[in-house]
Amino acid sequence: MSGKKKNKKTGVPDRWLDYAPVGCRIPGTRFIAFKVPLKPSLNCLVPESDSFGLWQLLDSVRSQDQDLGLIIDLTFTTRYYQPSDIPQSCCYVKIRTEGHRVPADADILSFKRAVTHFLDQNHDNDKLIGVHCTHGLNRTGYLVCRYLIDVDGLEPAAAVELFNACRGHRIERKNYLLDLKRGAKRSNAGIQQPEEEPIRGLAVKPPPGPAQRPPCPAQQSPSGSAQRPPGPAQKSASGPAQRPPGPAQRPPGPAQRPPGPAQKSPLGPAQRPSAPAQIPPGPAPAKTPPDTSKESLTPGENRPPGNRRRRGARHRRGNKPQQGSLPPAPPLPAYQWSPAPS
Repeated sequence: MSGKKKNKKTGVPDRWLDYAPVGCRIPGTRFIAFKVPLKPSLNCLVPESDSFGLWQLLDSVRSQDQDLGLIIDLTFTTRYYQPSDIPQSCCYVKIRTEGHRVPADADILSFKRAVTHFLDQNHDNDKLIGVHCTHGLNRTGYLVCRYLIDVDGLEPAAAVELFNACRGHRIERKNYLLDLKRGAKRSNAGIQQPEEEPIRGLAVKPPPGPAQRPPCPAQQSPSGSAQRPPGPAQKSASGPAQRPPGPAQRPPGPAQRPPGPAQKSPLGPAQRPSAPAQIPPGPAPAKTPPDTSKESLTPGENRPPGNRRRRGARHRRGNKPQQGSLPPAPPLPAYQWSPAPS
């Protein structure tokens, strides 16, 4: 909440962008109404197409083939611009008028006196009197219509409609409209006595354009920090390519140095062709397990295969009887001699 209040006190007026900058001259009078022009430090807070300053005010009036001679400021503050911002071709009168309330009789009289004094001093020309409050609508419309009703004798309803048509917006405050249409006329006594001499503007030439002036401190460009004053990491105009090397940009350390005598290949260890040993092994070929059943084992099969196994097998095969041959005859009993009987 405090930030919102602070913005209202220091930034662009609320709803300022909702209103046209300048109206047109009210026929039969010297009046032209407009919203408050902003000094350059506030104008840079709005889009360039919506900016409206004192020099742009002069250009808008001249585009209507008119010449502005006096500015009457009805705002209740001095933060929007200073006399040093006003061009030398214009005079300036400040009448601090509180908003939302019907202006006091003293403020009405001060307005009539400023207008009458300017007309007396400029009867030989056709310079206009520019009147503004914050939006150039409610306080501005009330005091201009009050002058038309009290001094020029215009009917209240006709004065209001004339102002609305020339401003391009209608007076919004109901209490202002009610006082103008039904309220009593204010006295014109003493309007020939000026309260103060208008101030001559001090500005000789317009402020630099958006392309020449530095960006506002509170304004950010669409691209972020491209328009901010360069910080420690943004001193180079060409970006990170010209910064001093950071930890990730230092000259190569021992692990990144060019290969020495032991590294004849220009490729580093991680870039050398893969050795055959580094190829992922495929599936191992299936081996037929040996038949270890008891029926197929013979004596000597426990021993590792070798020449002895083969020789033993031949020996065993030689002792076996050959098929188709007769078995050997059993041995004859030993002959024992015995004498013949006598």
